[in-house]
Amino acid sequence: MVTLYQFPISHYCEKIRWALDYKNIEYQEKNLLPGFHMLTAKRLAPDTSLPILVDDGKAIQGSDRIITYLDETYPENNLTPEDGKLKAEAMEWENYADQEIGISIRRAYYHVLLDYPDVIIPLYTQKGPWYGTVLLKAVFPVLKMRMRAMMDINQDTARESRKQLIAATERISSHLQDHPFLVGEQFSRADLAAASLLAPLFRLDQYGLNWP
Repeated sequence: MVTLYQFPISHYCEKIRWALDYKNIEYQEKNLLPGFHMLTAKRLAPDTSLPILVDDGKAIQGSDRIITYLDETYPENNLTPEDGKLKAEAMEWENYADQEIGISIRRAYYHVLLDYPDVIIPLYTQKGPWYGTVLLKAVFPVLKMRMRAMMDINQDTARESRKQLIAATERISSHLQDHPFLVGEQFSRADLAAASLLAPLFRLDQYGLNWP
């Protein structure tokens, strides 16, 4: 069984949930608590970031590397174009979405949400261990401070992230005026990255989280 170590709130994890569903791969979710996830992550992979996919004893970390692994190991409904030029374009769009959309939304959202523990703690603890709420309430002041430091979250960076997000969505919208997909004539990892990373703006029912 494929196992996805994740945060339900994470749009980078949503990117992989969507990829797994799109490719009809059965998997189980292991939901971790922010901060406390580091012990598990470091046991499985070199870094502390999520998502981490474990398949047949092999751990793959990072949403872009996971999609590449899935396409190589489970070729049904391939998300990576076979044509070399289109593949390069898809990877470029995915990287653009990861950097300009994913990071911008995360920074802008958390700049606000971290000041509302009664809202964000239930989001962090959904589908997680039974003790999650009590534990996060106890450590939240420290967790909030560390998250702001690690992700460089402050008023100025949040303002800049909102500008970057507007520019990114305008670029994608403009491109799609004349193209059915971001790359070529079929859905690819480029579209998957852009759509999944934008998903928190729309709070879709299919997301891996019950939105307030």
